[in-house]
Amino acid sequence: MLTKLKFKLLNMFREFLVYHSSSLEFRAELILLMVMSNNHIVECEEKIIKKIAAEIYGDNADRSRLLLETIHELHDKVLVKNGLDYTDLIMKITNDIKRTPRFVNKINIEHLKQFKVCIAEEEERIFHDRIIDFLHELKEEYGKL
Repeated sequence: MLTKLKFKLLNMFREFLVYHSSSLEFRAELILLMVMSNNHIVECEEKIIKKIAAEIYGDNADRSRLLLETIHELHDKVLVKNGLDYTDLIMKITNDIKRTPRFVNKINIEHLKQFKVCIAEEEERIFHDRIIDFLHELKEEYGKL
């Protein structure tokens, strides 16, 4: 119970209490871009998210969990149409990279490609590939700066 409350507070005041919160939120947005086509994050996607979080943050279980919480929070915003959809998210990611070019190094294409195994429909697979291509182009363009 106390741990749950701790993460709720950290998530609510992430910007003030979490070291490099903008970096964590950027990573959450990238992952959300891969999973936001569903009304909920399916089990396959959840497993991949946990695996990626563990790879990114290693021994820091709290930060991994905070990444998961942030992804779910952003996903909820998508569901209630709280000013967040694919277009908004893509624009936000692009603007974040323009504002903070080092964020381009946080785009791990191999991590993001893993979500393709969770996609059943061909149209969604094509869309996934296009998102990956877009992120790869961003990485190419801003990685040279």
